[in-house]
Amino acid sequence: MIRSKLREIADSRGLSIRQIATGADCHFEVVRRMYNDTMERYPRDLLDKLCEFLEVEVGDLLEYEKKESPPVN
Repeated sequence: MIRSKLREIADSRGLSIRQIATGADCHFEVVRRMYNDTMERYPRDLLDKLCEFLEVEVGDLLEYEKKESPPVN
């Protein structure tokens, strides 16, 4: 599963969703969904704008979490 780490980055820098949306020139609702980790897809242009504004790499914004496999009997 891919998980957004935008909330952690924003909280560590004291940035609000509105500040990020304005600074990165993105729609508030799109940034809010990424902040709350409810996005189904991550548009490349959004990732590009957030990386540029926050001065981070894509790997800093997104994290891969391996799903637990069910036990084999």
